Amino acid sequence: MKFLRKVPMFGFLLVVYDILIVIGKTDIMGNALLRLKMMSGATWLLSVGDLFIILGMIFLFIEVIKSTRTSQAAILDHILSTLVFIIFLVEFIVVKGAGSSVFLILCLMSLFDVIAGFTVTITTARRDITMDRNSTFIPPSS
Repeated sequence: MKFLRKVPMFGFLLVVYDILIVIGKTDIMGNALLRLKMMSGATWLLSVGDLFIILGMIFLFIEVIKSTRTSQAAILDHILSTLVFIIFLVEFIVVKGAGSSVFLILCLMSLFDVIAGFTVTITTARRDITMDRNSTFIPPSS
């Protein structure tokens, strides 16, 4: 489990999507995984692309929670998250199979992960170290 704390969750989505690109199966994004008849009479469809976006939202939540840590592991996680975002962006621009709305939304979620991670970490670190007017150290409050 310690491994998962150090690795950006969006990296897993990127690897799975890249595998689909390599084997030429990105056209399955529109395929229905689940079909439910609602009480209203409407039919709700869950596609593969929708599942990727839902997983992206769950991973974004986990990443924001992970960013509240102030440790060396958190710094490594931020660096890796930035690298994952750069790979997402380059693939979106350059790779034919990555030129889809699902991939763009995952790329934007990865960007939000990077921005939120740095913002939360900086804000948390600022609260951890406080100086009074006489420049004496005040220990963090628990």
